[in-house]
Amino acid sequence: MLLALAGGVRAEMTVSQSNDPTAAVGMNLTALLGQEKAALGAVSGARLDAIMTPPAPAAKTKTKGGGIAYDRVWLASQPAAKGGAEFECLATALYFEARGEGIKGQAAVAEVILNRVESPSFPRTICGVVNQSNGRGCQFSFTCDGYADRIREQGAWTVAGKIARAMIDGAPRQLTGGATYFHTPSVRPSWARRFDLTAKIGRHIFYRAPIQTAMN
Repeated sequence: MLLALAGGVRAEMTVSQSNDPTAAVGMNLTALLGQEKAALGAVSGARLDAIMTPPAPAAKTKTKGGGIAYDRVWLASQPAAKGGAEFECLATALYFEARGEGIKGQAAVAEVILNRVESPSFPRTICGVVNQSNGRGCQFSFTCDGYADRIREQGAWTVAGKIARAMIDGAPRQLTGGATYFHTPSVRPSWARRFDLTAKIGRHIFYRAPIQTAMN
């Protein structure tokens, strides 16, 4: 490497044709050391530091299988989040429904909401899914619990926003196996017996409707 920095400097020398083979070796070594010294003198200290400093190891944000780790390293790598109404609806749902679940748990809830958007059984927008209600009540309890939806924990809101933005932008849905429902262990909804359990993450249990085949 250092010889390459010499920029083509060459030492002109003649080798004595003596019977001592070590004489030529010694002269060659002296010439090489001279070239090295000249090369080092022509390189700035900053350039030498850049050459000799090893690159910093890349942050590990993915699992061995190629998916996202959904850990603090991954979260820190996400840009400040912002967006329109659909972003606001997803971030709000994560904040009120799952902010105590950590990064992975919130990503899992986001998967359910986005999976519902793609299912013909639910509204076609994020806001429609989050605010859906029927004769038995609301799909997400925070939307009709009678309390004002105020963001009081700015740090938790920042986390929910980053996760919501990443999921809307296409982060892989790898956690819940296509789930469109979830509940906590404190309740036992009747529908859970009819659906396929796909994952347990934090204090949420996830389900999807049974796959229908021609034989069913």
